[in-house]
Amino acid sequence: MNDDITKQFWKALDASPYVMVGLTGERQHHIPMNAQLDKDANSAFWFFTATDNRLAGGGPAMAQFASKGHDLYACIAGTLRREDNRAVLDKLWNNSIAAWYERGKDDPKLVLLRFDLEDAEIWTAEPSLKGMFKLATGMTMKGSELGKHAEVAL
Repeated sequence: MNDDITKQFWKALDASPYVMVGLTGERQHHIPMNAQLDKDANSAFWFFTATDNRLAGGGPAMAQFASKGHDLYACIAGTLRREDNRAVLDKLWNNSIAAWYERGKDDPKLVLLRFDLEDAEIWTAEPSLKGMFKLATGMTMKGSELGKHAEVAL
């Protein structure tokens, strides 16, 4: 089951790559970020940001994700690190990123952060037929009747 739910997670993140990210242990609200995915990397994603963004310094972090259809949710633990590999920046660069940086890839405020994923909890909201009936009639639900839950190493 864990492989199945992990595949569902990556597919959902690819379809809607928006996550809320915050540094672990900080008393600051998480902020929305657009995850840049690399199909060859299954344990990391990236964010373009600016040097004055509170995440720019990196460190232990958490990301929250809700799929576009609200049928998959994830809480992801990992570590944010500056990505200094120019080849990665070139591979992930696109017009929607360029719109934010006046001097393009050489903008002095540009920072590329890599989020190295450690583990996650993933939930799906796929009610069974019995679960849908219980929801509609107000009967007591069991968690397994609403969807799946897994703790996974990413």
